[in-house]
Amino acid sequence: MTSTYAVLSEGLEKRFGEVRAVRGLDLAVARGSVVGMLGPNGAGKTTAVRLLTTLLRPDAGSARIAGHDLVREPQAVRRAIGVTGQYASVDGDLTGRQNLRLFARLHRVRDTAARSGELLDRFGLTEAADRPVSTYSGGMRRRLDLAASLIRHPAVLFLDEPTTGLDPVSRNQIWDAVGALKAEGTTVLLTTQYLEEADRLADQVVLMDRGRIAHSGSPPQLKALIGSYAEVVVAHADAMVAAAGVLDQLTGAEPSFDHDRQAVGAVSLDPTLTLPRLVRELDAAGVPLLDASLRPPTLDDVFLRLTEAPATDLGDHSDHSDHSDVKERAA
Repeated sequence: MTSTYAVLSEGLEKRFGEVRAVRGLDLAVARGSVVGMLGPNGAGKTTAVRLLTTLLRPDAGSARIAGHDLVREPQAVRRAIGVTGQYASVDGDLTGRQNLRLFARLHRVRDTAARSGELLDRFGLTEAADRPVSTYSGGMRRRLDLAASLIRHPAVLFLDEPTTGLDPVSRNQIWDAVGALKAEGTTVLLTTQYLEEADRLADQVVLMDRGRIAHSGSPPQLKALIGSYAEVVVAHADAMVAAAGVLDQLTGAEPSFDHDRQAVGAVSLDPTLTLPRLVRELDAAGVPLLDASLRPPTLDDVFLRLTEAPATDLGDHSDHSDHSDVKERAA
């Protein structure tokens, strides 16, 4: 069973005082797959990553990473993984090449120059290789950080919100890199707050809420749980309340209002809802329509429907703490 999975945890728990940041984490990540871990701030995503990468010791439960026991074989786990935290932890005073050579030496990579040059080329950093990292853009720093995580050909790569704060071009570059890693057989577990990111990259999505897994499945499977998204654009603003009443009755969900567009929308919990039925009910209620539509739900819809309100009261220490220790790859 364990040979099938690169990451396998059962009942993993972590407490900070009376706060249960991770409670009963059961996770199975198939080898060579990409798993996206989503959840509100404070849901326990970063704590889970820090547990699985040996940066925190679990209070209960067990896990095997790349076939190694998380608690009994932490050094073997560290040799098998790469980690990129929420913030790039490369040295701004060194050049990009010097940073990678430093990581290569720490990991006892034999040909440090060749491996560093290979990764600089792979991530489009060759021209900037001999510039101080302090002169790099945010996207370049993240690519260098990711390159450092790969210095030792890890079997499992953990990415904690790898594209937070990046512009769309830099984000797409990171996405392309993750796709290439998957094609090469690397297992990737990433946490993210970008629903589009998980939809594009992940074979499996895990929704965390209040320290535990609330739902999991492929993006299409999760979308199928909540039916469709209905939207109505009305001819004048004073008809929005009536339209919302119809949507509330048909979908079983609280409608949202877009006053600029004079539109009302709601996620339908009824998979049998059809567009003709929607139009008939609106017409019967006397709602003057400009447009009505049904579309498949996005992961944004899934996220909002299947998770509770942000668990800020949990005080998830790791989601708001200094992550400089995440790059302890040579520990």
